[in-house]
Amino acid sequence: MGIDSTIVTEGIDNQNGKDESGRPRRMSSVSRTLRVLNIEDSEQDVELIRRHLSRAGYDLICDRVEAPDAMKDALTTREWDVILCDYSMPRFSALAAIALLKELGLDIPFIIISGTIGEEAAVEAMRGGAQDYLMKDNLVRLDAAIERQLQETRNHRAHKMAEEALKGSEAELRALFEAMTDVIHVLDSEGRYLKIAPTKQNIYKPAAERIGRTLHEVFPKEKADFFLGCVRHALDEGPLHRVEYSLQIAGKEVWFEGSVSPMTKDSVLWIGRDITERKTLEEQLRQSQKMEAIGQLAGGIAHDFNNLLTAITGYSDLTLRRLQAEDPLRSNIEEIKKAGERAAGLTRQLLAFSRKQVLQPKVFDLNSVVSELEKMLQRLIGEDIELRTVLDIEPGRVKADPGQIEQVIMNLAVNARDAMPNGGKLTIEAKNIHLTEEYTHQHIAVDPGPYVMLAVSDTGTGMDEKTQARIFEPFFTSKEAGKGTGLGLSTVYGIVKQSEGDIRVYSEVGRGTTFKVYLPRVDESAQEYKRTTEVEENLHGTESILLAEDEDIVRRLARQVLEMFGYKVIEAANGGAALLICERQQEPIHLLITDVIMPEMSGPELTDRLIRLRPEMKVLYMSGYTDSAVIHQGVIDEGTNFIQKPFTPSALARKVREVLNS
Repeated sequence: MGIDSTIVTEGIDNQNGKDESGRPRRMSSVSRTLRVLNIEDSEQDVELIRRHLSRAGYDLICDRVEAPDAMKDALTTREWDVILCDYSMPRFSALAAIALLKELGLDIPFIIISGTIGEEAAVEAMRGGAQDYLMKDNLVRLDAAIERQLQETRNHRAHKMAEEALKGSEAELRALFEAMTDVIHVLDSEGRYLKIAPTKQNIYKPAAERIGRTLHEVFPKEKADFFLGCVRHALDEGPLHRVEYSLQIAGKEVWFEGSVSPMTKDSVLWIGRDITERKTLEEQLRQSQKMEAIGQLAGGIAHDFNNLLTAITGYSDLTLRRLQAEDPLRSNIEEIKKAGERAAGLTRQLLAFSRKQVLQPKVFDLNSVVSELEKMLQRLIGEDIELRTVLDIEPGRVKADPGQIEQVIMNLAVNARDAMPNGGKLTIEAKNIHLTEEYTHQHIAVDPGPYVMLAVSDTGTGMDEKTQARIFEPFFTSKEAGKGTGLGLSTVYGIVKQSEGDIRVYSEVGRGTTFKVYLPRVDESAQEYKRTTEVEENLHGTESILLAEDEDIVRRLARQVLEMFGYKVIEAANGGAALLICERQQEPIHLLITDVIMPEMSGPELTDRLIRLRPEMKVLYMSGYTDSAVIHQGVIDEGTNFIQKPFTPSALARKVREVLNS
């Protein structure tokens, strides 16, 4: 297989440095040539990476290979700044590519970009020699990851220069060391400090106090034994290039990556680099990958249950409509319906967490949502909690589903209430902020730029760090058994992420908690916002409806409901049957109700073919699954009519009437 070589020089387009959604692009500090070797079997994925990096300000020289021989040719014919590699390919893998890189004796930053890699595989790859890994659907931190690896490469070269310079004059050494940010010291074979270089980041203050002291005089025994073992390994067996360790400095845990190289037969040069930020990002990424995996499982479970719950709640409702108030079976059916509704509520929360719910976004300001909810929130949290709102005078606008943002505020308020059993203060704040490059480098999956911050703070019991690390996981709760489902905050997490926002928690035990939600600010005109309330209306009709649904139990229920409201219903078990009915029947069909996902022919494909035959026919999609042709990333295409499963008979009748009247 040959090398697919492309030189990309696409720079910033004419959108004033903004991406397709109008948000600022992350830019490198200097526009320069970046030589990228892509090990990837998908040209489409490589093109996405090319576009992302070119928009970040790089002029790219970018080659694609997908087999060992092609990789070897590319490495021996050209120098590369970074290697981006898919984890698993038909003829190659990331681990094999890392092994080949080591075989050739090349030290090139190696970043894995995958669509399927799990946490265990990622950790294995990092241990094997990869410097970082990202998901293909989350490239926002790619340029930052590359810059970090390039900086580490420059530091590594500086280390080599430092080792060579040790043979030079003291003045040259001092000038070189003082220009470096890494910790540099010399120890003898017994672990005694012989020299501590005066670098910019000198953790030993005053450093002179350690000269002549041993590691066991400075550190606890376990830590000192580890360090001394590294010293003796370097003297007996050769250099150690990657040694990770942590130190408690000024009350904080600071992580270092060290290299230990022999200087003489009985002394070593130890260079330590502060990697605390990288370790923090790696931990955030592992947590993000974990949440993504749980979300995929949760979304699948919710999807499978939706058709069953549609039938359970629907048939319960229809049965109750036929039973007299004094019927002895009525209470049993009511309990079945309540259980179905509770289960439907759980599936909605799981869909929210897994970011597979259906959103209907509008442009609005957060002040309007908070103001509309204020009275209801006071009743919700109780009289012993003081509610205070702090709203920006000129609120920025966001584009999100206002009903879902209401859910975020209410869930956070309930969580705060439960953390203040003896009363306290609940503060809700909304204000405009700008997230800087520095902030976004410390938090993955966040772009710099303008945001509207929604903060919910309480004076309650607070949380320790272990609880904070798991607070958004579904079914995790710190409350007593039976006091909560553990889905409230996971629902908040899913809604915020699906709205392209970010959420952070800040808490100390005994000192309260603050949740900060960041939603991207938009420049579009705001739409009027009012909380929706259900009103009784005439839901009956006489129109003809073609019902295409492959699940028998849902199709029979929907037919029974629609006929109960007076409609004439024609059933079709799949798209082919629906198409045949439309071709043969001469009478008008006013509405097509179709499931989105069906075997052989999907709902959108059926619609495209039927509209040619009956252009006047209206369409209503229904589904318990959101990844489809009519819903992108959980957002309905403008002008598309949709009802989410599970639905009640009244909800279906109301939606049908709404579509037919539109």
